[in-house]
Amino acid sequence: MHEKYTRQALPSRKYRELLGSAVCVFNANNAFVIENILKDPNVQINWYQLIDKESGELKLLLQKRLKNEGELGEEISALFEDIVNMRNRIVHSFQITDENGNQILATKEKESKGGKQFRITEDYLYDFIKMNEDLSTKLHKLRGY
Repeated sequence: MHEKYTRQALPSRKYRELLGSAVCVFNANNAFVIENILKDPNVQINWYQLIDKESGELKLLLQKRLKNEGELGEEISALFEDIVNMRNRIVHSFQITDENGNQILATKEKESKGGKQFRITEDYLYDFIKMNEDLSTKLHKLRGY
């Protein structure tokens, strides 16, 4: 597929819409995670420093923040870690043409881990968006809403 603004091959509009939605819901949750980290009175770091951190670095700070939150804290921590790993696949992907001639994104394992290619399908993006919705709900619950 092509658009007026580029001659380069693009995935379908639906795929690009899902991809954009995936990025937006992740970014919203990443900010929400930072907000929750800042609720910890023992945190000696400010918003500007937190926003500069990679999401993987936030995982450790979030775990410290949630250590006394019981099962909900464990669920949030595990879900955020899974989401960050999925997001990394999306962000560090490359475009391929699948067997049906569609443009989609894919990643691969490092060669030292087998080099297996992994496709980022529409179902993967839907799952990612749903997981982010679940995380948002849990973060709201933690905040008391």
